[in-house]
Amino acid sequence: MNNKILIWSITAALAGFLFGFDTVVISGADKKLQALWGSSNAFHGSVVMAMALWGTVFGALFGGMPTNRLGRKKTLIWIGLFYFISAVGSALVNDPYTFAFFRFLGGIGVGASTIAAPAYVSEISPAKDRGRLVALYQFNIVFGILIAFLSNYLLRNVGENAWRWMIGVEAFPALIYTVLIFTVPKSPRWLISKHRNEEAKEVLKLINPNGDAEKLMQEIKAESESHLSGENIFMKKYRFPLMLAFLVAMFNQFSGINAFLYYAPRIFEEAGLGESTALLSSIGIGVTNLLFTLLGVFLIDRLGRKILMYVGSIGYIISLSLVSMAFFLNWEGLAVPIFLFMFIASHAIGQGAIIWVYISEIFPNHLRASGQSFGTSTHWVLAAIIPSLVPVLFSSIGAGVVFMVFAIMMLFQLLFVIFIMPETKGISLEELSKKLVRDEK
Repeated sequence: MNNKILIWSITAALAGFLFGFDTVVISGADKKLQALWGSSNAFHGSVVMAMALWGTVFGALFGGMPTNRLGRKKTLIWIGLFYFISAVGSALVNDPYTFAFFRFLGGIGVGASTIAAPAYVSEISPAKDRGRLVALYQFNIVFGILIAFLSNYLLRNVGENAWRWMIGVEAFPALIYTVLIFTVPKSPRWLISKHRNEEAKEVLKLINPNGDAEKLMQEIKAESESHLSGENIFMKKYRFPLMLAFLVAMFNQFSGINAFLYYAPRIFEEAGLGESTALLSSIGIGVTNLLFTLLGVFLIDRLGRKILMYVGSIGYIISLSLVSMAFFLNWEGLAVPIFLFMFIASHAIGQGAIIWVYISEIFPNHLRASGQSFGTSTHWVLAAIIPSLVPVLFSSIGAGVVFMVFAIMMLFQLLFVIFIMPETKGISLEELSKKLVRDEK
């Protein structure tokens, strides 16, 4: 693998580190903020906790526009600035409404990053390495999650305003990332789509110094020119990739993953663990997530996307059913944490490893950002709705019922993998475009 491609991919994927950190860091301040501002469960869940997710929905809905118009690189720079402003602002406020506003800004960064970063990495990667390189984005997400859990634990006793430090510390990695992203080149496929062919050729020479840059550029141009101008992802011939993006994103959230990550300490306390033990268990979740994501990154270009989804789906069904039974039957001790570790492992090796890779692969070059915007918007709308309902659902129907619903949804995901989901391993983006569009004709 070209070392330059690896370095650029890691740099772009650092947007995922900030995504993971920003998403989970709020869990350490969850109950403290509710007590500080005297919020009801409904207000706390839907405004204080979920506002970042609504910002993510906004970023996912509209992030395709700057990704297409400004380019992948410039959009990634703006994402870093949004993360920085959000972290500093959230740490300094004194009321829930201003706090929610700054968390919303950070959410915009998260949503846009799920379009721009995977699109960028997929467009600079050779087909044989594309899966693992794009999956670096997911690895950085779970690494950010682990560091957020660890950071929350280490900062829990720094004083009455520990929550400010928990949330504000994100400003440091956000600033570092923003500086680093200036060092990567622009996407050659984006440059070609803007008819900046000479610039694209120079980048292609950097990506593959021993290859034929002119030949590759002609292949990319031919794929682009085979489509009519003014096309959109909702045209009939793109219905199949659109359906794939929707179902992959929908099932990702109906596993309950974001609901769990947002409320991990609360869930562990519901299971009878003390506050400190709950925070430590959250760190264990982060470690499990990281290790199995590494395994997923290692296997994604060897076994393929579909095999990983088989493994993850079966693991989901078993682990979520056990968690549900543990709450129904009042199992005490380490039963719930162990089952939830199994759940996280199943997610990390399956959905976690493939979602951003898969959605970035299945659309043609000229519609990639729009297609990703659709897929990630589906993901984040559900990611905003489901976690915001958790406090109310836990207090009304109980955790056991909630986790059983998630288990049933994962049975449907397994059926989707068996009967509908095509494999994308080792196929160039241009060949995938022909294959998936032709399937619809």
